[in-house]
Amino acid sequence: MALSDERLAELAALLVEVPGVTAVLLGGSRARGTHTPDSDTDLGVYYHRPLDVAALGELARLVGGPAARVTAVGEWGPWVDGGGWLTVDGAAVDWIYRDLDRVGRAWTDAEQGRYAFHAQTGHPLGVPDFAYAGEVALGVVLADPAGELAALRDRMGAYPPALAEALVAGLWEADFLVGLARKAVTRGDAAYVAGCLFRLVGVCVHALHGAAGRWLVNEKGAVAAAAALPGAPPRFREQVEAVFTAVDGDPVHLTAVLDAAADLVLETADACAMMTR
Repeated sequence: MALSDERLAELAALLVEVPGVTAVLLGGSRARGTHTPDSDTDLGVYYHRPLDVAALGELARLVGGPAARVTAVGEWGPWVDGGGWLTVDGAAVDWIYRDLDRVGRAWTDAEQGRYAFHAQTGHPLGVPDFAYAGEVALGVVLADPAGELAALRDRMGAYPPALAEALVAGLWEADFLVGLARKAVTRGDAAYVAGCLFRLVGVCVHALHGAAGRWLVNEKGAVAAAAALPGAPPRFREQVEAVFTAVDGDPVHLTAVLDAAADLVLETADACAMMTR
């Protein structure tokens, strides 16, 4: 069961009354209109330090019941830095902290073509810092009394060309990973090869999204999203799946897998070149 738009607006209005909270953004599948009745609802809780976690916890228990809790800032890690997994009116609602000052810095970096993937629990590729900007660009502002989030979003009128260029240029890493993985073939080190392949595919899907000027903020569904982009390599998703399903400890099989991965990188580079003409 999903919460109504009216109930979401009520929750957002309550959240921005908590000291430190400046805005609330609806994200995830609900913001994109692709949610199902079983989908969680993601609410980005944008704040300036210090965030009154005690008051936020009181609100969580008010709307989610006595067992509801929220984390301290930083408890979940450096980039997904906290929040709460709540059940509100029988629906799963996730509150996810976002430091608004840090979001602004991430946007500035994206405009300049600077990015990195950061280690974070639950994100095997790492969190790309530009995901903060992408969330704002793709989300729906539910409450923003001072207009700070809206002002930031107004700056995000278009996908940054410098970021697109940097992500496509980042394909050098995918090619490098093929060479690294080949060194593990004679040992039959399928786990290491699989790790290299996961990173390789992640680099490719981000390059394709950059070339297309589309935000990609999460690893989940990233291959399918890349395959659906206009101009993506034909059968991109099928090629990726074939690469992973063929990984085992046989050096002959691993060699064939890496040959296919090298072809995938080349096709991705060609597709990006065509998309950015």
